[in-house]
Amino acid sequence: MRIPLIAASVGMVVGLALSGTANAETKAPQAAPPAVLAKNKIYGSGTPSPQSCAIPGIREGSAASLKTFHRAMARCANTFWATRFKAAGLRYSPPRIAITTGSQSVCGKITSNGAQYCPAQRTIAIRIMKRDLQDPFRMNLAHSIAHEIGHHVQQLTGMLDEQNRLYWRAGGSARTILSHRLEMQAECFAGVFYSATLDSIDPGITWDQWTDAVSRAGESKVHGKPRNLAYWQERGYSGGSARSCNTWTAPRSRVS
Repeated sequence: MRIPLIAASVGMVVGLALSGTANAETKAPQAAPPAVLAKNKIYGSGTPSPQSCAIPGIREGSAASLKTFHRAMARCANTFWATRFKAAGLRYSPPRIAITTGSQSVCGKITSNGAQYCPAQRTIAIRIMKRDLQDPFRMNLAHSIAHEIGHHVQQLTGMLDEQNRLYWRAGGSARTILSHRLEMQAECFAGVFYSATLDSIDPGITWDQWTDAVSRAGESKVHGKPRNLAYWQERGYSGGSARSCNTWTAPRSRVS
């Protein structure tokens, strides 16, 4: 079993898009998080019922097979979140899915990490990597969709824009924590999705094995400590509701 490349499956374009030249001396706002972050309607979307999705097998060495897998995962996630948005009185629109074996996408060059969310284009850009062809670990590949659609949920609900606004006003360590809160919420949203669909995904690994592997993955400045990434995935999975995913009011120790 390969340790999941958890940092390789998350929204690096989101993180990069927020890095800029704002004054590093500006102090982070000390007030409570805005309502769009702390009291978003999506938190009231309820607990989903189990959902069955047709997720195909993957043929080793086949880029076409990987593309089919990614698109099936996206359909599954879109069905899931459309239902949750409706329950919360919100409107869901699917992201575009752009899959390539090259390095260019609609939002510029794809990093070597292979999966990115491009907010302006509302597109998930996926680069099929050599390692994916050689060792197509289903859960790691599934997570590249589940996490990026978590960012799309943040975009549609206004949370991504609000985080972006706060990020540009902040500086230093406050920016880092804002980035962590964004990424860990996307992890939690992925966990909520898995709570209803994991059996269909047929991940080839138990949930406990997966979260243990996540907790031991490499650390990233953008995403935070692996043990906290695993914590938020587990929180979403065990809570089974977006209500469990309010990272914006969580203690700093849980998003470090």
